[in-house]
Amino acid sequence: MKRTTRSWLKTALLGLLACLCVPGVANAWWDKQWTQREKLIVDTTSAGVAIAEPVKGAPILVRLHVGNFQFDQAKPDGSDIRFVTEDEKTILPHHVAQFDPALGEAFVWVRVPEIKPGAKTNLWLYYGNQTAPSVENSKGTYDGDTALVWHFGERGQPARDFSGNENNAANPGIPAEGTLIGTGVRFDGKSAVTVPAGPSLAWQAKGALTWSAWVKPTAASGRAIIFSRRDGAQNAFMVGTNEGVPFVEITNAGSVSQTPAAAPLTVNAWHHLAAVADGSHVTLYVDGESYGALDASIPALNSPATLGGDRATPDAEVTNGFTGEVVEFQIAHAARPAGFIKFLAGTQAGESGARAVTFGADEHGKSGGKHTGYFAVIIQSLTVDGWVVICILAAMSVVSLSVMVMKNRYITGALKGNECFLRLFEERVADDLTVLESAETQHLSSSVGGELSEEEEKAVSLSPLYRLYHIGAREIRKRITEDRDAHSKRSLSGASIRAINVSMDAGRARELQKLQKQMVLLTIAISGGPFLGLLGTVVGVMITFAAVAQAGDVNVNAIAPGIAAALLATVAGLAVAIPALFGYNYLLSRLKEVTVDMQVFVDEFIAKVTEFYSKRREKVPVPAEI
Repeated sequence: MKRTTRSWLKTALLGLLACLCVPGVANAWWDKQWTQREKLIVDTTSAGVAIAEPVKGAPILVRLHVGNFQFDQAKPDGSDIRFVTEDEKTILPHHVAQFDPALGEAFVWVRVPEIKPGAKTNLWLYYGNQTAPSVENSKGTYDGDTALVWHFGERGQPARDFSGNENNAANPGIPAEGTLIGTGVRFDGKSAVTVPAGPSLAWQAKGALTWSAWVKPTAASGRAIIFSRRDGAQNAFMVGTNEGVPFVEITNAGSVSQTPAAAPLTVNAWHHLAAVADGSHVTLYVDGESYGALDASIPALNSPATLGGDRATPDAEVTNGFTGEVVEFQIAHAARPAGFIKFLAGTQAGESGARAVTFGADEHGKSGGKHTGYFAVIIQSLTVDGWVVICILAAMSVVSLSVMVMKNRYITGALKGNECFLRLFEERVADDLTVLESAETQHLSSSVGGELSEEEEKAVSLSPLYRLYHIGAREIRKRITEDRDAHSKRSLSGASIRAINVSMDAGRARELQKLQKQMVLLTIAISGGPFLGLLGTVVGVMITFAAVAQAGDVNVNAIAPGIAAALLATVAGLAVAIPALFGYNYLLSRLKEVTVDMQVFVDEFIAKVTEFYSKRREKVPVPAEI
C-alpha cells in the first residue's frame, strides 16, 4: 500500500508539472514580431446578424476592452494593431477612432472585403510589437462612395472626417462621454454643428444617398430636427422626430413629402437611423429594419448642412433643435442595400443587440498558451504571490485526490476480502479454529480442498479479518502447546485466552492504523486550503491597491482585474477543500464499516475460543455420608 500510494502521488505530480510547463500548440503565425493575436468572428447567421445578401467592402467596428485585449502589451496609441485575413496573407485596412489605455477601451474600424450571408468570416487581430510603425488607413477603410464619416472622438475639437475627403466640422459640439461608441456629441436644443459644403458633399437631383447616425433622444415632444440641409425654402432634406416618431422629410421645388408615421423611438435609448435614397424612393431604417418609405427623390443640394437642428440660412438661429446625443455620423453617395444597413447597425450595436462580431481565443506568440473571455483577464492579472499560492493549492489538490482514490481502493478491497473470508470461516470452521490458519493464501486454498479461485485468494489476502484470524489461530496453537497437561490436549487456561484476546486487539489496532494512514492529508486540505487561498487573496488585494495608489489612477478598469485575480486564490482554496471534505466524510463512513467488522470478529472469535478450548473443571468426589 505504501509503495503503491507513493507511485500514484509521483505520477500525479509529474502530470501536474507537465500541464503547467508544456506550452500549447498555436496555429501558424503571420509575423513572429507580433506577440499577441486574437480571432475575430463576423457572424451573419441567425446567432449573429442574419443577412440574406452579401455585403461588399463593409467597415466593421471592433470594440476593445480589458476583457478581450491586453492594453499593456500594445503600443500606447494602438499603432501596432494589424488585421489579417484567416489565411494569414492579406492585411486589411483599418484605423483607430479612439484608443484609451487608462480607461481600458478602444474603438477600431476595419474594412472586410466581403461578408457572406448566413456564414462566419474569421479574421486575426495582431498586436504586441513596440517597434511596429503605424499603418492606419482611414480612407481605405471606406469605399469611394463614402463622403463623410465623423466619430466625434476629438473631445471639444471640431469633428474630423475619416473618409479622406476632409469634410471636417466647422465648429465643435458639446462632448458626450460614454456614448454607445465612445465619445459622441450632445445637443441641448439650441446648439448645432455645421457640416460645411464641398465638392464631395454635393448632391445631384434624383441622386443616390445614404445618411446614417446613432441617436439617443432625451425628449419625445414637439418637432426635433436631427439633420437638415436646405437651399432656401424650395429644396431641403431633413431627418428628425415628431413627438418621438422618426421621419425623413423631402422638400423638392417647394413640395413637401414625409415618410409615414409608425412607432416612436424609445427615449434615453440608442437607435440607429438610416435614410436611403435610390433616385425615386426614400426608405427610412430604424435599428437596421425598414421603418417607412416615401416615393420621392432628393433635390440638388450643395449648401452647408446642420447637425442638431434646422437653420433657414447657414448663419440663422437654430430652430426645432434636437435634444439628445449623436455618434457615428456618415454620408455616402450610394443607395446602400437593406442587408448593408442591417449589417452596419448590427456590427455597431455593442453588447445589447445581436453579436455580429465576437472574439475567439487570444494567443501569445512567445508562450503559445491560450485563454478566453473573463478567465483571460484574471490569468493576465495574477501576481507572483497569486501564482505561488495557486501552485501550492494545485499540488495539495493532486495529493488529496490521489489519497482519496488509493484509500477508496484499499477499503473496497478490504470489504470484499472480509466478505469472502467470513463465508469461508462460517462454512469451514467447526470445533477447530485453526483449520484455516496458514501463512500464505495459496496454502489456504489447499486447506479448503482447492475451492478458492485466484481472484478469491487475492481478495482474502486483502482482508483485515483474515490477518486477525491468522494472529488468533497462531496464538491458539502456541498456547495449546504451552498449556498442554496430562488431562487435556486441546485446552487453554483463562490466562492464555486473555493473552489471545490481547494479541488480536493489538492486531486490530495495527489494522486501524493502516486504514487511517494518510487521512490526515485530507484534513490538511480541508482546513488549510481555504486559509491558504484567503492569504493569497489578501496579499493580492494589498498589491492591487498599492499599485493603484502608486499610479494615482483610480478607476474600475484599473482595480477590477487585480481584485478578480486576487479572488481566484480563494476560489482555488475552496476548490481544494470542498472535494476533500466530501471524500473525507465518505471514506470515514466506509472506515467505520471495516472497523465494526473487525471488532465484531474479534469478539466472536474469542467467544469461540472460550467455548472450544477452555479447561473443564475436574469433578470433586463427594464424601460418603457417615
